[in-house]
This record gives sequence, C-alpha cells and structure tokens, in this order.
Amino acid sequence: MSVRRSSLVATFLAAGLLTCPLGSVLAQQTGDSTPRAATPVAYVGSAACKDCHAKEYESYSKYSKKAHSSQSVKIMAPKLTAEELTGCYACHTTGYGQPGGFVSFEKTPELANAGCEVCHGPGAAHVDSGGDPGLIKNKLSMSECERCHNAERVRNFNFKPMLFAGAH
Repeated sequence: MSVRRSSLVATFLAAGLLTCPLGSVLAQQTGDSTPRAATPVAYVGSAACKDCHAKEYESYSKYSKKAHSSQSVKIMAPKLTAEELTGCYACHTTGYGQPGGFVSFEKTPELANAGCEVCHGPGAAHVDSGGDPGLIKNKLSMSECERCHNAERVRNFNFKPMLFAGAH
C-alpha cells in the first residue's frame, strides 16, 4: 500500500468514513489500531459495476450462467422446503444471509442473481470511493469458489465448475 493511500485510509478510518469490513484489514496495514464500531456492509448489485467495468459486465451478462442463476431457483422453489430453498439462495443469489445481501426477489431484485459481489465482496465502499481497488476483493482463492462449486454440488447437480464463469 502506498504511503499516500495509507495516510488516506488512516484519515478515513479516523473520521469513521470507511464503512466496510475491510476497514479492520486496512487498519492493520496502515498501523491504525483505533477500535472502530462495526458498520453494515452494503451490496449494490452488478449493474453498479457496468459503467467502470463495461467489458467484464458485458461478458458476465452475456456468457455467465451466474447472471441468470435465480431463474433455476424460481422454477424449483415450489417443490423445495424452506431449508432447501435457503441452500439454493446461498449460491444462486448475491449476499444471501449477509448484512445488506439478498433478502427476496421482491425486496432485493438487484441481488437476485449470483453477481460480481459474490466473488469480489460487497461493493458499496468501492463504488462510493470512485473505484478504489483496495476496497474490493481482487485476488481470489480456489477455496472461495468451492463454497458453491464443490464436489458434492457437482455430483448432485451434474454441473462443471468453470474457473472464470464467463465474467473475465
């Protein structure tokens, strides 16, 4: 982290303007150990990404099954128990069960599909900052993908995990 960014992050943290869970990570990187009140995370939906990331958004929208993942849930929902439906929402929507994440198709339609924030984390702080790359997850590990793309689901649903899923 550059000295300039480090001092900006420290300034934002001190002023209480950094409102994402990355604040504690950034505080560690900047040496600011001042305790902060937990602030809610905010998801913004993939449409908020398209102006700055047009190529990725177009590829995601056109080629990725994730961009339409809620359709299979809607088709299956009448045949599922509440517990089974919860399991579907966890992988087929954005931020389900997380603060500020998917609640229902009616209340949070912008989060109904597995969008950019499933992999890159809640995007409100990133968007609000004008695109600060330090406020969004860029480096992903295979274990993060395996939360949904795991051997059990591959076997049960007969799908083939795709490393890039058409987004990048």
